[in-house]
Amino acid sequence: MTNSVPHIPVLLDEVLVALQPAPGTIIVDATFGAGGYTRRFLDAGATVHAFDRDPDAIAAGLLWPETQEVPPRLVLHARRFSEMVDELTQAGISRVDGVAMDVGVSSMQLDQPARGFAFAADGPLDMRMEKEGLSAADFLNTAPEGQIADVLFQYGEERQSRRVARAIVAARPLSTTGELAHVVRKALGHRPGAPKDPATRSFQAIRIHVNAELEELEQGLLAAEALLKSGGRLAVVSFHSLEDRIVKQFLRDASGAVAGGSRHLPQAVAQSAPTFAKVAKALRPSDAETDRNPRARSATLRSAMRTDAPARERRAA
Repeated sequence: MTNSVPHIPVLLDEVLVALQPAPGTIIVDATFGAGGYTRRFLDAGATVHAFDRDPDAIAAGLLWPETQEVPPRLVLHARRFSEMVDELTQAGISRVDGVAMDVGVSSMQLDQPARGFAFAADGPLDMRMEKEGLSAADFLNTAPEGQIADVLFQYGEERQSRRVARAIVAARPLSTTGELAHVVRKALGHRPGAPKDPATRSFQAIRIHVNAELEELEQGLLAAEALLKSGGRLAVVSFHSLEDRIVKQFLRDASGAVAGGSRHLPQAVAQSAPTFAKVAKALRPSDAETDRNPRARSATLRSAMRTDAPARERRAA
């Protein structure tokens, strides 16, 4: 891979308007991926600190010429974005002008059968963004049936989670994405030609669980709050309701619009002033964009501007 972006960044123009990268600004691309957002931030003259937990993404990014400039205008960090405060503090950076987050699985991960994120082509039942730790196969082949059902229901919103979990346990051991997809389809009575494959919800749920994606999003939002300077901008693109609910609640709470928390984001400590203002209306892709890039159809962009109020206390990751 080179810096010729192999996927289409979602809501790109809208993210640029929200963050306003310019010469002299420091932007954090919290989810580097193939670098679609980073490319445009660099073209606008910004310095970019890009994070990605996927070693393949970091390896490809290291080929970009901006990493070799003196000083480099692109600095890559092989860390989770929940760790951005500690990582940038070690790099001597305490405040940034913008943070972009494009959360969830990347196109490159989905399109590589060997990574095990999708069932379009058979591959190992892996799903690990960092290529280490508990894999999807490890979880499904060892977890109690009740835990599997809870994961499918909470993270996949699968209404027949208990039936699917029972079928998974009966079919163990599972080792490939094709095997898992077959088990789920059989349990749910898959009808060929149906508009949505019933295995989609289960694959989403297992991936989210294996990578602790929602917890990571919660911590990443608080980390962005801690890093952004007064007037700094946050832009978050999410792809399903669980992610968007967390972002929406976070910005409501941070801007003082509501006092409560959510089932994913605990109630925040009371504060004297809101940490975010100018919370923009949620944006969705245009029909033209979804025609060009069908994967954009479920995307939502939420953005806001940092105030000068002290950041709220972050929980230990």
